[in-house]
Amino acid sequence: MTLHTPKITGASGRPVIRQLDEAAINRIAAGEVVERPASAVKELVENALDAGASRIQVDIADGGKTLIRVTDDGCGMSGEDLPLALSRHATSKIDGSDLLDIRSFGFRGEALPSLGAVGRLTITSRAEGDAAQITCEGSRLSPVKPAALTRGTVVELRDLFFATPARLKFLRSDRAELQAVTEVMRRLAMAEPLVGFTLRDVTGGEARPLFRADPATGDLFDALQARLASVIGRDFTDNALRIDAEREGLRLQGYAALPTYSRGSSAQQYLFVNGRPVLDRMLYGALRAAYFDVLSRDRHPAAVLNLIADPQRVDVNVHPAKAEVRFREPDAARSLIITALKSALTGAGHRASSTVGAATLDAFRPEPRIYQMDRPSPATFARAFAFQAPGFAEAPQAAAFAPPSEEKAQPHEEQPQAHPLGAARAQLHENYIVAQTARGIVLVDQHAAHERLVYERLKRQQTETGIRAQALLIPEIVDLSPTDAARILDAAPALAEVGLGIEPFGGNAVAIRETPAILGPVNGAALLRDILDELADAGTSDLIRARIDAILSRMACHGSVRSGRQMRPEEMNALLREMEATPLSGQCNHGRPTYVELSLHDIERLFGRR
Repeated sequence: MTLHTPKITGASGRPVIRQLDEAAINRIAAGEVVERPASAVKELVENALDAGASRIQVDIADGGKTLIRVTDDGCGMSGEDLPLALSRHATSKIDGSDLLDIRSFGFRGEALPSLGAVGRLTITSRAEGDAAQITCEGSRLSPVKPAALTRGTVVELRDLFFATPARLKFLRSDRAELQAVTEVMRRLAMAEPLVGFTLRDVTGGEARPLFRADPATGDLFDALQARLASVIGRDFTDNALRIDAEREGLRLQGYAALPTYSRGSSAQQYLFVNGRPVLDRMLYGALRAAYFDVLSRDRHPAAVLNLIADPQRVDVNVHPAKAEVRFREPDAARSLIITALKSALTGAGHRASSTVGAATLDAFRPEPRIYQMDRPSPATFARAFAFQAPGFAEAPQAAAFAPPSEEKAQPHEEQPQAHPLGAARAQLHENYIVAQTARGIVLVDQHAAHERLVYERLKRQQTETGIRAQALLIPEIVDLSPTDAARILDAAPALAEVGLGIEPFGGNAVAIRETPAILGPVNGAALLRDILDELADAGTSDLIRARIDAILSRMACHGSVRSGRQMRPEEMNALLREMEATPLSGQCNHGRPTYVELSLHDIERLFGRR
């Protein structure tokens, strides 16, 4: 069976080699550079940024399929440069010797000729003197003619892919394309906080604003924080940590959210290299690794980070859309991200995100009342209370709110301790500690909090002196499946580093001879099976440090205060003080909050006193 038959043949039946014309080459290039309306908007807005624009307005119609118009107030182009700007590989950004020192967004000279090859492109621009206009339709250029424009450039693209109608079949709905364009604008707005961006939908002739970001003022971090508040939301900026670290000639700037502000997807992860939005797998992996021991695997951190590097140390020319980059020293970039984020998270101490308290208040809010025209009679109220508390109806009403006598007056309690987490006042359901602070109350999950404290102790001890092991008087024998036995014995050297000594005991049995002394008495079989689950989830990673941390996390769960245990007041206060002194104690090993803080103002609002 013939797998492929040549479609272009001559009289002799042999293939005939032909050279494509310029228009065909442009249309092929357009398939790489302009995949959809969002990529066309990205290329045009990046050109405007390279031209020094301070305000950029984008108008689209029908999801960008029938109209894309980008207006900027940049430096513009002269009439003599317009035909050259629509030639392939013509650019004012670099010369031939600058390919290893790229400091602009666009530099290939492919965007404008590619758009002109598959759509009806009109460019109106003014640099100095009079404005000029040129049109390109299916790679056919029109003569340059005078135009009216006060400043900058207007690029109008109509009927995208009219010259390649087959590509129209692969575009999504207008709504989906519109969302993709909006996401491009959001990313570019975060990359350039000092530039104003506007996106409007002009379908049907009526301009409907979709996105607006006014130019921010102040220094870089103040401007970025204001821009992120308007683009992502104030919840992110209120719960984000400022990142500014430098190492080996690389610098990382931006904001990273607290672990308790984690998301269910990676939608709030925005990474940039020299201000260029990128989708680089290595950088996203480093971000994930930085939150390794403070988030569960089904949660994702939120961050907006810009990695600044010498252009000669990073290659941005490895992908047609310039969405991927290559570093000369990738390990240095990865190490900087992990170290900077871990340092910032450690410096945050026991702080938890404000959204935890807001979610708690929402859970406390009562159901809306249903008001009726006729008020129930006092007898109806009495019957209702009698049903809930027998004997209420028979009690004298005058004594219901009798003021307490002076003999029964309770002594004045001492003021709460001057600590961030206050002083313990009660324990509820043998699991939750209620503490009073100067500003309100704090609810602490004793098991989750102590789990984090034990985990940090284990890590600190393992780093400083190694985890001391405690020999068992009688080894504990655990029967496992052949797969589990092989997996746990392969990890035996790593387990020995954390104080857990195991050895084969014949067949599929494993003997536990030592356990970490810091954990005290533990159920060896349950601990071993939890470690097996962790090793199965971690896969076959060769990162020993990550595997050891995962094992320590499982051990900490077994060595922490269990739910259902009653604690004395001094034990509860000791737990609170240790939380205040321990980094990352605001969340457990799985990223869940260890405490919830409610201010007195919020509590009074719950009871309608504010």
